[in-house]
Amino acid sequence: MSISQNRQNTQARVVEGKATPRGKFPHIKRAGDFLFVSGTSSRRPDNSFAGARVDALGVTQLDIREQTRAVIENIRDILASDGASLADVVEISTFLVNMNDFGGYNEVYGEYFDENGPTRTTVAVHQLPHPLLLIEIKCVAYAPRAR
Repeated sequence: MSISQNRQNTQARVVEGKATPRGKFPHIKRAGDFLFVSGTSSRRPDNSFAGARVDALGVTQLDIREQTRAVIENIRDILASDGASLADVVEISTFLVNMNDFGGYNEVYGEYFDENGPTRTTVAVHQLPHPLLLIEIKCVAYAPRAR
């Protein structure tokens, strides 16, 4: 396959209506029959975060369940922009700031996926790109184009 043919088989894009990436990368990239979704958080298009509240005194309340649900739903929307769904996801990598949040994350994850779902890796990281983030998820989906 030539380089030009290879480039024709890939397409990267930012999805309208989702939070703008905080760098020069796409939300999603198609490579043949595979879709690669960049690390996704609970950030909304207005740059607020689902599952994060800061009161007038600066006291922060972070909710791993709400953030996990928002992340998975953001991924669902990103996949839908290319005609795919969560059922097409074959691999997930999850990054948690604190493994003490694993139980809440795992509980919400189970609302969307079961033992027949994607393979999964979950790791703890020192920090994510914003201090209000507890979780980030990236994934790969297998979604052949209609022939």
